Amino acid sequence: MRYAATVEYDGSQFNGWQIQPHAPSVQAAVEAALAHVADEPIRVHTAGRTDTGVHAIGQVIHFDSDKIRPNYGWLRGANTKLPDSVAISWINPVEDDFHARFSAQSRAYRYILNTRKIPLGIFANYVSRYPLELDIQAMQSALQALVGTHDFSAYRASGCQSKNPVKTMYSIEINQHENWIWLDICGNGFLQHMVRNIMGVLLKIGAGEREISWAARVLESKDRTQAGVTAKPNGLYFVEATYDSRFALPKHIIPPKFW
Repeated sequence: MRYAATVEYDGSQFNGWQIQPHAPSVQAAVEAALAHVADEPIRVHTAGRTDTGVHAIGQVIHFDSDKIRPNYGWLRGANTKLPDSVAISWINPVEDDFHARFSAQSRAYRYILNTRKIPLGIFANYVSRYPLELDIQAMQSALQALVGTHDFSAYRASGCQSKNPVKTMYSIEINQHENWIWLDICGNGFLQHMVRNIMGVLLKIGAGEREISWAARVLESKDRTQAGVTAKPNGLYFVEATYDSRFALPKHIIPPKFW
């Protein structure tokens, strides 16, 4: 039987989602917890891998198991074996053709930034700090060039293994409340470091170090060396993935402004 689930986690405690031979990963923690309930090895598949230090509030996974357990049994049993930095919010059986990665219609990320000049205390692992005044209108204007279907080679990590750099961005928006800034971006897929590289370009534009048209020129160049610095991982959150309604996944409730 195939099961789907949503996982939320504090990425500062792990070396990314994917299993690492000599470092803690979210995938390893989730698989170990589910294996305890199933009393057999479990392999999970995810909607989108996240890097070291990146968080998630709505990471979707699926796994297969022949063991029959009530939904609450899977949920309670797995959560008791997970570290405090990881939680599964629901587990439900799904059709066998459901795939957390390949069935996803969209994925959404949020990048959270604080511009105050003094260091962050309790938020240090969960928000990126950029202690400069930023022009949000200029940043929003620059983003318009990235909406739609494009080759995002210039915004991918040099070691990105994706075979297709062409992605479609459905929406990109940046907002501000006092010294809090957040970037919301939704698309059909993302390349490694893509959101962080977009944010890195926006920061230079917002700080007045580059003109608004620079974001479009970087995109058109298809050259990663033109994009500048990659923004820090601690401000990035995997927010949600969406799927066809026929899979009847529980509605994922996202706080309107979870920061």
